[in-house]
Amino acid sequence: MVCRLSVLLAGLPLLLATPLRAQPAATQIPAPAEHARQVADFQRDLNAEFTDPARSPLSAKERQTFTGLPFYPLSDAACVPARFVADSLGPVFAMPTSTASRPLYRKFGELHFELDGQPRQLSVYQNLALLNKPAYRDYLFVPFTDRTNGRGSYGGGRYLDLRRGQIRDGQVVLDFNKAYNPSCAYAPGYACPVPPPENRLATAVEAGVRHAH
Repeated sequence: MVCRLSVLLAGLPLLLATPLRAQPAATQIPAPAEHARQVADFQRDLNAEFTDPARSPLSAKERQTFTGLPFYPLSDAACVPARFVADSLGPVFAMPTSTASRPLYRKFGELHFELDGQPRQLSVYQNLALLNKPAYRDYLFVPFTDRTNGRGSYGGGRYLDLRRGQIRDGQVVLDFNKAYNPSCAYAPGYACPVPPPENRLATAVEAGVRHAH
C-alpha cells in the first residue's frame, strides 16, 4: 500500500512529497530469491502508483504514455544490515523543502552500516504531523544524497521509508533498492524535503529508482 503525506495532511497549501510505503518487518538480510521478490514487489507497487490519477505526480498526458520507472539493476550489495541508535533528545526542527513550506520533523535516530566496504551513517527522521494519526505514527523517513545525484539519479536526492516495527533489538535492514525519487522530480507543486547535509553519502548508490532526465 502507498499513501502520500499530501493525502494524510489535507488542508496544507502545497502537496507534501513524502509517500508512505509499507515495509516488511524483518531484521535479517533476505536470501537472494526472496530479496529479488521484495524488490520486484516494490517496483510493481511504485509503478502502479504512477498510473493512478489519485496518487500519481504525472499529468494525465504523461500517464497515457507511462510504461514504468527506470530502475538500477537489482543489487544485493545495496541491501545491508544497520545498527540503529535512538535519539530522544533531538529538537524539533523545520525541514527545508523545495518550496517555502517547512514541515516539522524530529531526528528519531541514526543508522550505522557499511556500504562499499566503508562505514556509513544516515539520520532517520519522524514527521510530527503523523504522530496524531495512529495508523501512520510509526512511519520514519530517510532522505539522502549520494554521488549518483545528477549522474543517473535525481539531482535533489532520494528517499527511503521505514517503519518503527522494522527496528528490532537495535537492528534494521536498509535496502537502497527501494530508494525512490521525490514527487517534485516529476512535477512542480510539491514541497519535497531536502536531504540534510548529515545525510550525504560519499559513495555512488547505484540502486533504486533512476532519473530519466
